[in-house]
Amino acid sequence: MIEMSMEQFEEAVADGLDLIPDELADLMDNVVVLVEDEPPADAGEPDLLGLYEGVPLTERGEWWAAGSLPDRITIFRNPTLRLCDNEAEVVEEVAITVVHEIAHHFGIDDERLHDLGWG
Repeated sequence: MIEMSMEQFEEAVADGLDLIPDELADLMDNVVVLVEDEPPADAGEPDLLGLYEGVPLTERGEWWAAGSLPDRITIFRNPTLRLCDNEAEVVEEVAITVVHEIAHHFGIDDERLHDLGWG
């Protein structure tokens, strides 16, 4: 497994977020991006790189805004470090994962993301 501090990994996540065009970033609503070491045990996927939890923008109705907690995008550090062979691969994989999870916030499903090459 590659060695990368939490600070370095969080910087890679921030760099991935910087890849999002301003027009899209401005449309993101009530979402927080977090970094954790491992995915939750109940996710059933120990190699999960990222997870979107929330209500996609395309599914929000009038009811949504009343007291809704922020959507969560979590990027998992250790599975990413186990997958990659060097720091450059980590940075690239983190960027792909960040874009993938943000796409879920916009209502794009896994099948469409795979079609677009972001699977």
